[in-house]
Amino acid sequence: MTAPRIDTETLRRLPKAVLHDHLDGGLRPATVVELAAAVGHQLPTTDPGELAAWYFEAANSGDLVRYIATFEHTLAVMQTREGLLRTAEEYVLDLAADGVVYAEVRYAPELNTNGGLSLAEVVETVQEGLAAGMAKAAAAGTPVRVGTLLCGMRMFDRVREAADLAVAYRDAGVVGFDIAGAEDGFPPADHLAAFEHLRRESMPFTIHAGEAHGLPSIHQALQVCGAQRIGHGVRLTEDIVDGKLGRLASWVRDRRVALEMCPTSNLQTGCATSIAEHPITALKDLGFRVTLNTDNRLVSGTTMTREMSLLVEEAGWTVEDLRTVTVNALKSAFIPFDERKALIEDVVLPGYAAAL
Repeated sequence: MTAPRIDTETLRRLPKAVLHDHLDGGLRPATVVELAAAVGHQLPTTDPGELAAWYFEAANSGDLVRYIATFEHTLAVMQTREGLLRTAEEYVLDLAADGVVYAEVRYAPELNTNGGLSLAEVVETVQEGLAAGMAKAAAAGTPVRVGTLLCGMRMFDRVREAADLAVAYRDAGVVGFDIAGAEDGFPPADHLAAFEHLRRESMPFTIHAGEAHGLPSIHQALQVCGAQRIGHGVRLTEDIVDGKLGRLASWVRDRRVALEMCPTSNLQTGCATSIAEHPITALKDLGFRVTLNTDNRLVSGTTMTREMSLLVEEAGWTVEDLRTVTVNALKSAFIPFDERKALIEDVVLPGYAAAL
């Protein structure tokens, strides 16, 4: 029996949780245009609709390096206090409008210092903008809790500095750490000292792995560096043959390591061939703790509602599947247990029950 179709408005109302979403990949096109004019940065086009289309087309190259290169224009308008405040606040409001009730936003402070801001000033400004967005969302009756993950860029030499920054601001809204940037050729173990420091400080972290590079990247992230979650992890399926799990895949499933999966983004970078065949469905069915994420909303032309809709329409997902990945995300969020439990029991489960 075919499950009834879930309409877009119902999907939008469902409470959502997103663990993998980059601040510099989620700006509003109109905001990029306005801020670029203010700082004198030249864009491919100054029409917001055309700019949104340009981002989506430029990112559909099937190449992670070219995908990352599209961030030149968003980063260019995020070098001032005004730019950071506005983009952080709008980031939260856009999530709230999409039905997101919990989000972890990630960015690399070192990429926002070209305008003269210090690393500490970048973090404090972004936190101020996020707080303003959360206050406005709450006042509008659409509260969303946002925690921050600070990133070190894995191909540069400031990863330990970024890790120190995450620890320093752990009581000011920063909830975890990550390394970002080109994965292939820049293994996570290159930054082992930073991860050892984070473990000593009891600071949780995730690592981008298993996207542009395969199983060795995931193995290093987990077994050498000690990551609590994996960013993407789509190539974990290389350790599963005819439904039989290899040792690494078994470790990930049995220890409930969350996989921060981003279907549309993975299609754009060539890590998946279609939504219907994206590994998230097979891994879900095998009992892995998969989570659903947007990665970069502007660059991928997506939202959490759109990601859910694609899985429903093209991969046969049900409302129960969507509820499962939402609960999975909150179970593995980097905030205290009591906050996670309250979001699941008081917001997510009742929200799904009310929407159906």
